[in-house]
Amino acid sequence: MNGEREVLRDGTNPADGPEEVVVSPAPGPPTDTGRPPGVPRNAAAARDVVTRLLEAQFCGLGGEGPADVVVADALLVTSELVTNAVRHGGGLTGFAAEITDDGLLLTVADASTRAPVTEKRDPGTNPVGGYGWMLVRRLAKQVSVTYLPGGKNIVALVALA
Repeated sequence: MNGEREVLRDGTNPADGPEEVVVSPAPGPPTDTGRPPGVPRNAAAARDVVTRLLEAQFCGLGGEGPADVVVADALLVTSELVTNAVRHGGGLTGFAAEITDDGLLLTVADASTRAPVTEKRDPGTNPVGGYGWMLVRRLAKQVSVTYLPGGKNIVALVALA
């Protein structure tokens, strides 16, 4: 699956998806913690990175920043992507967040070449867990998965307007 790209948006077939957004950060050498430099240790640390980025971008704009619900969506997408990388992707190997003209661009890399899974749900049951990928796909304007040797990158674009 080296170099294959899958683009998903609002549950559409990847072949019918929008233009791709692919960012492939090269992880640096591991630190003494076992993580590449700049990679958050967990979802809370990744949310802190995104919160600081949004505050720096929109500080001093006199209330012209994104609405609270948009910030909450951005933090939820961040949390779900990082948590999925840690729990299901063999570990978080890369993380980047940047503000673009289109919104918040998140790149999360993990050590698994397995595709994210959307589980079928029985409406009559209340299972715990398994909703993260569905939430990411619903809240992000654009999502892409790039398969690489030894892992994958997931890029999500969250609109801030």
